Amino acid sequence: MKSPAQQYPGYKMKKIGIIGCGAIGTAAAGFIQRNLGKGARVTALCDIDPKKAVLLSEKIRPRPIVTTIDDLIKKSDLIIEAAGMHISGTIAKRAVFYKKDVLIMSTGGLLRRTSLFKKARTRGCRIYIPSGAICGLDGLISAGIGKITRVSLTTRKPPKGLKGAPYLMKKGIDIDRIKKETVIYSGTAEDAVREFPKNVNVAATLSLLGIGPKLTKVRIITSPAYTRNVHEVEIEGEFGRLFTRTENLPSKTNPKTSQLAIFSALAKLKELI
Repeated sequence: MKSPAQQYPGYKMKKIGIIGCGAIGTAAAGFIQRNLGKGARVTALCDIDPKKAVLLSEKIRPRPIVTTIDDLIKKSDLIIEAAGMHISGTIAKRAVFYKKDVLIMSTGGLLRRTSLFKKARTRGCRIYIPSGAICGLDGLISAGIGKITRVSLTTRKPPKGLKGAPYLMKKGIDIDRIKKETVIYSGTAEDAVREFPKNVNVAATLSLLGIGPKLTKVRIITSPAYTRNVHEVEIEGEFGRLFTRTENLPSKTNPKTSQLAIFSALAKLKELI
């Protein structure tokens, strides 16, 4: 297979910076080194825990630098955010400020920063959103050309995939004591993203590409019998009705993350490079 440089004269190898060195960031770094080595290279890493960034850097050749968010953005052609909803919006904002392309995994951080998409276009850069842990986003985008009347998400996750969610602590729910299928949450995507920041980025993605977080409905269900992260999406509108069901295996390194979400990031990277 020809490298990008052979296919496109004048092509320059893309310098990629990764913010967040957990399951997704580590998978992205490995994929770039194994599969995109002639088109891209990881040149900088950053994590709230510097030790994680250092450990990952030691596995990559040539070894990337470990640095700050701003320095990483300035030295990269493409930034991959895999750090979490609490910081993803800020990372997108800084990337746009420096006119750099950015791939956002923690889409919940963009719900209150949707103006960044327009700003990115005016500054000649892009904010990319992968499909994450669901299928059917192409249908949602197409349906948006007409009128969409309803978007709903039903998420089913094993208890360990919901542990630590602010909503559980607020409501005094002991997730380990649940013995049967139980509806944990029912409400808007806006509240779901805030109450389950590490669990339902799917809801944020649907909101960004559909009718918004206030109108998108979400239910979260758990049971000790569940072994997969299941997302059911239902869309109704002028086009008719669309229904998808995605049964995801959790990532082996992080049960809160579906393996398909990681693969979606790698597929988007392959497409971009």
